[in-house]
Amino acid sequence: VQLQASGGGLVQPGGSLRLSCTASGRIISGGVMGWFRQAPGKEREFVSAISWTGNSARYADSVKDRFTIFRDNAKTTMYLQMNSLKPEDTAVYYCAARPSGWFYSRVALSDEYDYWGQGTLVTVSS
Repeated sequence: VQLQASGGGLVQPGGSLRLSCTASGRIISGGVMGWFRQAPGKEREFVSAISWTGNSARYADSVKDRFTIFRDNAKTTMYLQMNSLKPEDTAVYYCAARPSGWFYSRVALSDEYDYWGQGTLVTVSS
């Protein structure tokens, strides 16, 4: 499975961006996809994850009610709609995928993911 993230850029505080992550190769039915981010000088942290069907999602407290994760019907592209962006959202955003099913306690752990995209930079600044 290859993952390609895109959509990052420079945005002012309060603005919006939509990130995309397209999967190619051997897509495994039932898998989970997620977003993580890493700010300069900080460890990678969980942002959000979505189940294969799209019926289950999890968000980090820091982005809840501002970010929305969803995926297309073909299950090959995942999106992260980011609204009300703050300077502290500045980071490289990585998409990830795991073949295993949805376990709420596990989807926030980076070690649970087998495949990673290259990252896309989001900068929130005036």
